[in-house]
Amino acid sequence: MSSFASYTNSPVSTGRPVHPAPPIAINRLVAALVFAAGAEFVLVAVAAYGAAVLYHGLVLLDSPDAPKYIQESILISTLQLFVSLGLRQYSRIQTQPRHVFLWSGAVSVFFVFSFFISTIFLLKISDGYSRATVIAQAVTALLTVLCTRAIWFSLLQPAIASGLIEARRVILIGDSSHCAGFSARAMAAGIRTIRSFDFPTLRANSLPPARCDGVQGLPHTRQLIADCRLLRADDIVILSSESGVSASLALASALSELPVDVHVVPAGAVDLLAVSRITQFGNMVTMRIFQSPLTPLNRVIKRAFDIVAAIIGLILASPLFIIIPLAIKLDSPGPVLFRQTRHGFNNDFIRVLKFRSMSVMEDGDNFKQATRHDPRVTRVGRFIRHTNMDEIPQLLNVLVGDMSLVGPRPHATSQNEAFAQLISSFSRRHNVKPGITGWAQVNGHRGETDTLDKMQRRIEHDLYYIDNWSLPLDLKIVVMTFFSRKVYWNAF
Repeated sequence: MSSFASYTNSPVSTGRPVHPAPPIAINRLVAALVFAAGAEFVLVAVAAYGAAVLYHGLVLLDSPDAPKYIQESILISTLQLFVSLGLRQYSRIQTQPRHVFLWSGAVSVFFVFSFFISTIFLLKISDGYSRATVIAQAVTALLTVLCTRAIWFSLLQPAIASGLIEARRVILIGDSSHCAGFSARAMAAGIRTIRSFDFPTLRANSLPPARCDGVQGLPHTRQLIADCRLLRADDIVILSSESGVSASLALASALSELPVDVHVVPAGAVDLLAVSRITQFGNMVTMRIFQSPLTPLNRVIKRAFDIVAAIIGLILASPLFIIIPLAIKLDSPGPVLFRQTRHGFNNDFIRVLKFRSMSVMEDGDNFKQATRHDPRVTRVGRFIRHTNMDEIPQLLNVLVGDMSLVGPRPHATSQNEAFAQLISSFSRRHNVKPGITGWAQVNGHRGETDTLDKMQRRIEHDLYYIDNWSLPLDLKIVVMTFFSRKVYWNAF
């Protein structure tokens, strides 16, 4: 194994002297965690019993068996507490993201009620409980846990920033420039860097003595461990260079004798790690940087929603399929429908239907984007474009599967080719089917894209939608399409 020759140390500039974690700060953190867990225990019990009382009083018009439901509520709350503590949901609270903290609470509620319902069924004591009451208790407990944790998390961060509760303390080992950058990012997340050490340098002609066991026997490493031990940190982060991975692993092994979490981070890859996930791939572990936006189940859900919504939309819009074509015919010569080539899912070509709104039908390389007061737009075309009625025939595209009701709006092929050369992530928007409406459109980013900045803002919203897809988000976008004023911005 390679040996470490020497190390130097230098504090990261934090504006405060480095001292071991004060006991009073630790006690405050422990007290805050005990209070948070206790408050959740009490509120879940109250919510579960309150849900039973309200359901019986408002729906069944009677009073619940108070002793039985009090015992049940305490049991549910106790199980919730044990599951939360057993799964260590309050551990690492100083570094745990809000969404992880909330999601873990929702999972624990699901587990508790699944266990409770299974238990009373197996013991054949379910007759004494109203099924609807248990469902009401589950929903109420879930809302209580989410609200309690959201409030607790919002109070925790200011307490850490003000010093009322000690931030998680980390030691960095690596190049000073990398340490400074990592320290700044860590501070933004409520993690305080208390000391940084230069990475032990590798000396080619240095060999560990025969009595030494790898790097742990080297005097420099022993001194580094001793210095870290005195600082009483919570974590040690080794910022490894590309060529120093094996040395980093050896150093991490040496630091394992300290009662701290030891991390190895490739220097310069913090942004990459922020979007990656460690996953099981067969019998191997990989770092997944990007994933397919929709799982097979999600694709089925989204497709079912598209079919139902397209059928309902076509039924409701059927009068417009008579009125608008007549108006177009009376206003200007030419066909009623216009088919334009666009890129669809996986960059495949699709033919998108629109009511004709211009005196010309440009496609492919001959396409020219509409501008304000564009002379090519007809009188009827100006109205249907401003009200988005020209897009109604695309419900047929949705029905046959070329498009989705909600997704990134499809651009003309010439636009795609031009901007794909300028924006590196542009083609990621084709990882899902294009939509009649989208997150960018309901936020006002539609119309002419005569500058690179306008297109970049649109792409940012499209990628946000792709990375955060959910059925509730689709429903939200559909509602915003009808009621948000931003949808009609730049509609000409």
